[in-house]
Amino acid sequence: MSGHSKWSTIKRKKGAEDARRGQIFTRLAREITLAARESGGDIDTNFRLRLAVDRAKASNMPKESIDRAIKRGTGESKDEAAIEEVMYEGYAPHGVALMIECLTENRNRTVSELKHVLSRSGGGMGEVGSVSWQFTRMAYFSFPEDKLDFDKVFELAVEGGADDITNEEGVIEILGPSDAFKSLSDELQAAKIIPEEAELRMIPNQEIELNTDLTLKVMRTIEMVEDLDDVQAVYSNLRISEDALVALEAD
Repeated sequence: MSGHSKWSTIKRKKGAEDARRGQIFTRLAREITLAARESGGDIDTNFRLRLAVDRAKASNMPKESIDRAIKRGTGESKDEAAIEEVMYEGYAPHGVALMIECLTENRNRTVSELKHVLSRSGGGMGEVGSVSWQFTRMAYFSFPEDKLDFDKVFELAVEGGADDITNEEGVIEILGPSDAFKSLSDELQAAKIIPEEAELRMIPNQEIELNTDLTLKVMRTIEMVEDLDDVQAVYSNLRISEDALVALEAD
């Protein structure tokens, strides 16, 4: 997972994920809506929601926008169109498998936009089940190691039900079964450890590696998919090499 995490960090530093299109509040609102929809609107009991709200506040998102996003997730907001979470399956160029998580009010629009981007790039949409078997939904947490004791984090993660804890190049990552998300969140929260990322992710069972040029082509396709208004997250089975990361950061 480290390559994907490093790429996420690069995008945040470059402002490439949201800010370049003026969408940061939209993306933050979707994060909040999704968290509230999954586990309720109380930030004291919904760890993922609290993390999303903290991110929104750090980006100076207005309180009324945060509250509206929470109400949308819990269903309290009756004056807005119904929003639903949909996971689509597809392929980037060179057979790279994609799981595309969307929040949408119009499935037809979302599918049309995805088809356009993927087909133009040499990929395409997949049937239900054509890609999902290559991924496992898991609880994922990450944070910088500079102010943490790895042994302590390791013990907390094991206690919370984690399957894997790694510390590579200054980033601690925790992976566990999806149903361990709450227990892991509770352990970290009790220890006053706030991760940079805490979410349920689609983790590839096996990764494929391409040369640097082909990796860059696939990553540009993934970025175009991520830029679509209804897309919340994109997961792939592409292994991102160190050489590719250097090229992506310089791009």
